[in-house]
Amino acid sequence: MIPARFQPTPEAQREFGDRLDRLAPYLLRSDPLADEVAALLRSPFGGSGADVGGTPEPSWPPAGPSGIKLLEQAVREGLDELPGAPPPVQALLDHTRRVPVWVDWDAVGRGGAAFVRAGMLGGMVLGAGALVLSYTSPGGNKPLVFSGRLQEQAPRRLAETGHFVRTVTQPGSLRPGGEGQLLSLKVRLMHAGVRRLIRQSGRFQVDRWGEPINQHDMLGTLILFSVVVIEGLGRLGYRMPQQDAEDLVHLWRYVGYLMGVEPELLPGSFAEARRYGEMIQATQGEPDADSRALVHALLHGYVTAARTAQQREFAEKRLRVGAALMRFLHGEALADKLGVPRSSVRLVLPVVKALVAATERARGISPVRDWAFAAGNRYWDAAVAAGLKGIAADYAAPERLAATPAAG
Repeated sequence: MIPARFQPTPEAQREFGDRLDRLAPYLLRSDPLADEVAALLRSPFGGSGADVGGTPEPSWPPAGPSGIKLLEQAVREGLDELPGAPPPVQALLDHTRRVPVWVDWDAVGRGGAAFVRAGMLGGMVLGAGALVLSYTSPGGNKPLVFSGRLQEQAPRRLAETGHFVRTVTQPGSLRPGGEGQLLSLKVRLMHAGVRRLIRQSGRFQVDRWGEPINQHDMLGTLILFSVVVIEGLGRLGYRMPQQDAEDLVHLWRYVGYLMGVEPELLPGSFAEARRYGEMIQATQGEPDADSRALVHALLHGYVTAARTAQQREFAEKRLRVGAALMRFLHGEALADKLGVPRSSVRLVLPVVKALVAATERARGISPVRDWAFAAGNRYWDAAVAAGLKGIAADYAAPERLAATPAAG
């Protein structure tokens, strides 16, 4: 059974052939290892600790520090074993600590630096480009709708995404024991916790949407944070050199490995990643009511959260700029389907693009690259701090689910 959300057009079938038949089953595959560990480490992820059938499961460890803290400590300190841990927990530790032969640390470092140098433009494309595109999938957006995280806390969700991307792109962050490696593990387990809650609810329609947070959609996330960001920067006049683009895809390939994406799906090049993105885009169907609700929450989240007249004025300006960016990056047709309001700010963006493009030659000079990297780090530090508002990003699964999706 292939979920109903998979809708290959005749044009897509002609272009991609039987590759679509090989991609579709990944909608029904999730991350069984992380799911099993999340069931054992039940307390950090919400839920009652009972499995889908209602049978109580033993938790680990029975006393003392939480299992997730012990697992994090083992990764951070480079421990080969976690004494007393159940086999699934040990297997997850082994997977996280094992660095695949194909990982090129120099390429990972260069890819992270290439993203950081884009600075504010990278942040703009991440929010108005990659995140918005993730909401367009009428099947892939359902776990986010069920969790309620964006609709209820849109600014917070955006800040946590920025914090995650900022962390994994830092020098050395993805090496064994680094913060990026640890954070990738936490996000993997958070996804497992969300899946657990969704499955327990009995409301998720697998025949329509596939498994919640499935392999197909995890691959899509890698494409969003690499190819979509790279191409979005290009639309704003910031053309990333080909080698930098390859390196950024390589970085996200390794992050995908850490987050449980199956090896067959991990793209080995920019061209392969782009092709995957085209296949996903060609088979996902049209945006639905949940797509529009998520985009509305992203655009209006800061307006809703404003507490003073000054905050509201700034938030409304931010909304107009965000709407203009969305239309500029995605085109009028898709923006209309997503309910993105029209904004006169869009008229300024071609000028911005021309100005950014004019700096391309200077960006290749070593001192300018060093300055751009330092400036990019300052931007991300400030942006993440402003979004988190002093409350650490814990990447915990919600304790409850939201209402049934509007398009359910």
